[in-house]
Amino acid sequence: MKKLLLLCFVFILSGNFYAQQTAAEKKAEKAKNEKAAKAKKESQEKAAKAKSDVKDKTAKAESEAKEAKKKVTKAKSDIKAKEQATKAKSDVKGKTAKAESEAKEAKKKVTEAKSDVKAKEKEQKVAKAKAAAVNEKAIQTKKKAEKIQKETTITKAKRTAVKVKETTEKAPTVPDRITGEYNGKKVYTGPRGGKYYINSNGNKTYIQE
Repeated sequence: MKKLLLLCFVFILSGNFYAQQTAAEKKAEKAKNEKAAKAKKESQEKAAKAKSDVKDKTAKAESEAKEAKKKVTKAKSDIKAKEQATKAKSDVKGKTAKAESEAKEAKKKVTEAKSDVKAKEKEQKVAKAKAAAVNEKAIQTKKKAEKIQKETTITKAKRTAVKVKETTEKAPTVPDRITGEYNGKKVYTGPRGGKYYINSNGNKTYIQE
């Protein structure tokens, strides 16, 4: 009996030992996996940071290269400008000498021109006097023409004077359309186009143009 109890006790202890060993192994496996995941994450972060650093350095290098290119271009431009300035200075000397020679020639021409101007002024005075005489004649002619035109207009007006014709026709009960005024009186237009006004007798007086 004692042996049986001892055997059972040994069996129970053995089961507990294996159970504890399995739990420890699982815990160790979990810690190992967590460590591996953490290491992987850190590795990825380092790789991303390294990639970003490379990109920044590349951009900086490109910017510096562009700046260096600008400086080279500016230096070339400055050299070219200096060469052009030297050439321009030489050209200025030649142009100055040429300008002085042309100025002397121009001065000579001015003197000749002044002489010509005096002669032309004299001719212009004569021409001006002639023009004034012609202008005066034109004014007189215009006045005569205006006088003739005025007389012609008056004659035409007399010919086209308005004629009136008195009638014994009474004014209509319903007034015709008013189309104007004659000697302070309203002028009506009848249905057949005749124009008339109502005289002091209350009759129609037709207007004939």
